[in-house]
Amino acid sequence: MTAVVVIALGTGVSFGIGYLSGSSAGAGGARAGHSSAGPTTGAFPRTGSTSGFPPATPTPTALPPVADLQPTTLPLSRAPAAALSTAARWTAAWVRPPDGTPAQQWLEGLRSTTTEEYLGVLSAVDPSNIPATRVTGEPRAVQVSPRSVQVQVPTDALTLVVLVINGDTGWRVAGYDRV
Repeated sequence: MTAVVVIALGTGVSFGIGYLSGSSAGAGGARAGHSSAGPTTGAFPRTGSTSGFPPATPTPTALPPVADLQPTTLPLSRAPAAALSTAARWTAAWVRPPDGTPAQQWLEGLRSTTTEEYLGVLSAVDPSNIPATRVTGEPRAVQVSPRSVQVQVPTDALTLVVLVINGDTGWRVAGYDRV
């Protein structure tokens, strides 16, 4: 008798849980008025989960708008004399050295006015290929920012725009371009 009560109770609990979780199969198959092959009848559609909770859906995250970065520029008259002087000294050391000057010696002549990072770039330059042989005019600031200045320096072959930055070691050249 006890075994029959336990089996009946187990079947009843199983049927009740199946009914509450939206399962169409219980003690005897489909619930009244619902086919086991048709749409689900629980609160949430079936997705293979038996937890009774809706499936987790990723929620897109909207990022806040970011303002365009605008570098701070200063009037050209605010160019530090030390930055202009550094650009002039660097360009005078940069121009093509006399024939037979080793590249390492040319590079050493640039060391005191060049950032360590940019010396690495310049180490790949063959100074005999530099078209300019001398500086022909005064340095002129073309863009001034709080910690950097772009300076035009004319030579006998071209005009350079030298980027001078104010770092931990003072004003140093960090790049150049030809105009």
